[in-house]
Amino acid sequence: MREELLKLICDENRVVTEHIDERFLSDSLGRKKGTVAAVVFPVSTEEVSKVLRYAFDNQIPVTPRGAGTNLVGSTVPSGNGIVVDLSLMNHILEVDTETFTATVEPGVFLEDFQAYVEKRGLFYPPDPGEKKSSIGGNISTNAGGMRAVKYGVTRDYVMGLELVLADGTVITAGSKNRKDTSGLDLKEIVIGSEGTLAVITKCILKLIPKPEKSLSVLIGYESLKTGIESVRSIIQADLNPTAIEFIERNVVQLGEEYLQESFPLPDAKAYLLLTFDGGSREIDAHVLTLKKVAEDAGAAGVLTLEDAEEAAKVWRIRGVLVKAVEAVSEQEPLDIVVPINRIDQFVNFVNDYEKICGMRMISFGHAGDGNVHLCVVRGERDEEAWVKELDENLTALYKKAYELGGLVSGEHGIGLSKQKFFAAHTNSDHISLMKRVKDAFDAKHILNPGVSYDVLW
Repeated sequence: MREELLKLICDENRVVTEHIDERFLSDSLGRKKGTVAAVVFPVSTEEVSKVLRYAFDNQIPVTPRGAGTNLVGSTVPSGNGIVVDLSLMNHILEVDTETFTATVEPGVFLEDFQAYVEKRGLFYPPDPGEKKSSIGGNISTNAGGMRAVKYGVTRDYVMGLELVLADGTVITAGSKNRKDTSGLDLKEIVIGSEGTLAVITKCILKLIPKPEKSLSVLIGYESLKTGIESVRSIIQADLNPTAIEFIERNVVQLGEEYLQESFPLPDAKAYLLLTFDGGSREIDAHVLTLKKVAEDAGAAGVLTLEDAEEAAKVWRIRGVLVKAVEAVSEQEPLDIVVPINRIDQFVNFVNDYEKICGMRMISFGHAGDGNVHLCVVRGERDEEAWVKELDENLTALYKKAYELGGLVSGEHGIGLSKQKFFAAHTNSDHISLMKRVKDAFDAKHILNPGVSYDVLW
């Protein structure tokens, strides 16, 4: 295979077939391992097209890969295939201030792109917790994050995609135009498809003007139940927050220990962490109303994070929670989503179920859009007990989420970890239709085989 790939990518440093680094066999957690014959590092759409055409003609599985920050196994390769690593396609090609768009390659890191456009007075709102994720990876999982309550998710900012199909065909879906009813919107099908339909080689992204000001507010509560129940009052007050996060005190302590930093309002049992952005006068009015709403709902303390360093520290601790849990024990990270009026019911169920099953469950997440992040903690269980109890407990958690009108994933994707639970709660006609879409994009099923819904037929 190496000789054939070197004919397509004429650089021996960008074709690896021996001593392949183990990170290319897994995801961010590194627990699920795959197999692969080669890793290639294309630098152009033409090279991606050549590799895919070769793989398609020879029925070789292909796994597209960005920064590798996925948590559910979406970047775990299978078979004697090829990993197409897009990390060298990492250029910001254009920022068009007249159309408020940017065109970037898929390997651009989110944090780099956001810093680049903000220096130019523009703003790219999608804000998943992992800032070193790639733009292509964000699109492949329709990443959400903390700002989704106000600004929406990645899908809402993707205007166009250059795609390489499984047989090497290159197409462009979408454009810089804000409106488009010119046929089926193929980019919408690719967004969130976890690399199973096409390889993204360019992205046209929508930008908005950078807000004048951003201000965070931390609210402490005597219980998580009180904090979660107050979210509805905050939303009904029409305060238009950018983010509404919920965190329990015992979870914050893990973040404090991990970073060796302290969190404000240490006597609270739970917190809501909110951000507002926009004009100064508007923010000041919203924060004033928030304090009254929060106090009426039983808040034990309201702290406006005027100091930029203190605000950054609070968000650092919030952002590192999954890593902080992982540093203490192996855990299964979940990103269950339920309707926003059911989030308190689901979190209360989790807390009650934790006492019944005896397995620690650490919950935090995006209260404003119903996205509950759960760390289901292994603790001292041996492998047999961990596998058995984890399966039983995940079955119960996902069952409850669906009973409440929820779904198996809000932003991580299905990958390898959630296939069983997705299949258990998804109509067979729905799955059959997805199969026909897959067949249309990838007739030989070489792209990310076995990942996401691809395993269901």
